Amino acid sequence: MRELRIRLLAGVFVIAAILSWAGARLWNSIGTLPSVPLAAPIVLALIAVVLIATALSIRSRLKAQRERRPEAKGVDPLMAARAVVFGQASALVAALVAGMYGGTGVFLLESLDIPARRDQAIYAGFSVLAGIAVIMAAIFLERVCKLPEDDDRNTGAASAA
Repeated sequence: MRELRIRLLAGVFVIAAILSWAGARLWNSIGTLPSVPLAAPIVLALIAVVLIATALSIRSRLKAQRERRPEAKGVDPLMAARAVVFGQASALVAALVAGMYGGTGVFLLESLDIPARRDQAIYAGFSVLAGIAVIMAAIFLERVCKLPEDDDRNTGAASAA
């Protein structure tokens, strides 16, 4: 499984932000701009909490396994792989969604004197922050589930013995 690339996530964010900003300008010139839902930052924050809780649970299980505690529950490798895939997918979607709301928020900064637009800009800003939290939680989960690197010197010595 390949690691998340920060450059890829940043690229998705920037491209989505530019397209969203341009789309918001076009949409606003034609008609009324759709609103940023209040649920957007809430849902992204909940996903971040689920990812962090999963990472902390797996990390504590791995620590108990390493310390050879008798009551330690093992970590199923398939479950850990599924958690990493969920984290990576969440990070990609969060980068896209945060970019979309970021571009819309930048467009809304032009009209902060209108109360409805100011509220929408605030929701968009919180959505971007929650999206970044999802990305950070996904990277943390990936680091927790990462297997230790194989050391060529130790592998050769172990196989010779």
